[in-house]
Amino acid sequence: MLLIAVAAVRVSSRSGLPSLLIYLGIGIAIGQDGIGNVVFDNAELTQVIGYAALVVILAEGGLGTKWKEIKPALPAAIVLSLVGVAVSVGVTAAGAHYLVGLEWRQALLIGAVVSSTDAAAVFSVLRKVPLPSRITGVLEAESGFNDAPVVILVVAFATVGPVDDWYVLIGKIALELTIGAAIGLAVGFMGAYGLRHVALPASGLYPIAVMAIAVAAYAAGAMAHGSGFLAVYLAAMVLGNAKLPHWPATRGFADGLGWIAQIGMFVLLGLLVTPHELIHDFWPAVIIGLVLTMVARPLEVYLSLLPFRVPWQEQALMSWAGLRGAVPIILATIPMVSGIEGSDRVFNIVFVLVVVYTLVQGPTLPWLARKLELGGSDEAASDLGIESAPLEKLRGHLLSFAIPPASRMHGVEVSELRLPHGASVTLVVRDATSFVPAPSTVLRRGDELLVVATDPVRDAAEARLRAVAKGGKLAGWLGTGGGTRS
Repeated sequence: MLLIAVAAVRVSSRSGLPSLLIYLGIGIAIGQDGIGNVVFDNAELTQVIGYAALVVILAEGGLGTKWKEIKPALPAAIVLSLVGVAVSVGVTAAGAHYLVGLEWRQALLIGAVVSSTDAAAVFSVLRKVPLPSRITGVLEAESGFNDAPVVILVVAFATVGPVDDWYVLIGKIALELTIGAAIGLAVGFMGAYGLRHVALPASGLYPIAVMAIAVAAYAAGAMAHGSGFLAVYLAAMVLGNAKLPHWPATRGFADGLGWIAQIGMFVLLGLLVTPHELIHDFWPAVIIGLVLTMVARPLEVYLSLLPFRVPWQEQALMSWAGLRGAVPIILATIPMVSGIEGSDRVFNIVFVLVVVYTLVQGPTLPWLARKLELGGSDEAASDLGIESAPLEKLRGHLLSFAIPPASRMHGVEVSELRLPHGASVTLVVRDATSFVPAPSTVLRRGDELLVVATDPVRDAAEARLRAVAKGGKLAGWLGTGGGTRS
């Protein structure tokens, strides 16, 4: 199974297809009507495992969200996650009712379920096409925020009995989002403070502690009758921007957990589906998908971003980049567990819609970004993955990092780093050889540096190193930020 997963990652990377399709295919292949002929129809277990996987995926996404990129895009993303979801649900449900003939409850369920976008699917196909930060910020924040209101709507529509009035639903959404946001931010800030001021006995405990804090935010939010999904995303985002000790190791650990969660969730969803039953719902799914992709999504983007005067090229890309991933398929199990009439058909339609339109939109996203001339600068290549280890007794920090190939730190002398007083480069590793640098030592690509910084200047030293990596020896004079030594 591990070899299959590795092969799937390679196929996904080279073909431009989101890994969603590969792992769903594996589940279908070993399930009913497949070579394995494994019979699995436990929707309730699938929902529980899917929720757990979604918590991990949202935590991983939050940890990787850069505040400097998401901050300018936050107002637009919030409007798109609230107003946009409402527009998408209404338009898609109307199309499902009038064009396909579904009764209103089923139509509303499908409209709500497919209104959630998937950042993992979007950025897996855009990784080779760097985009301006304002676009990635909106798409990333939207995908993290819109899960919460969508889950609330799906649960409301899947409740046996009459559906609440629209103003009651709006009140519930507002209350649950407020509670979830407050708890997520509180848990995130308290967790970050604790991890920065308490030295754990082993470095390997930091990644586990970070993920445990994120999961605790979900649990606290859910127990308080708030949005646990919003809580875990916000808590993870706070932790991801808090400059915690051993951050590269923590990021790698979270990324690995996210992959495991996605693989397990997609394979399980593939097992749950019965392929021969999808044939009858293929064309209804295509029709509803056309309404969603060509009408609902562009309309929600246009109306939501109207106050922000976003150029039409960016609106076009954001409209086409509304990929649906595993979340809609997981949410489609909620009416199945609730016993809503026609829930099996809702699940089949959502499954086909997600697969077909991911297959169409995924490979064409990089092409569209290039045609719209929206390729940005590859800022990630020049960023530094700085590992920070606290020196508790010495009241300092040991910073370690490698100079990336595209970094402008290449060719800079150690003295030209102009680190703040209390910080110093103590060791350089080059070509497997370690040496203590002189002030005139010229840094090269691939060099690994150890920097010792006292606690008061730790943040300033890291900021200065990142600034030099992006702006070179003139960082600070060219608007790249980072303090200099007087």
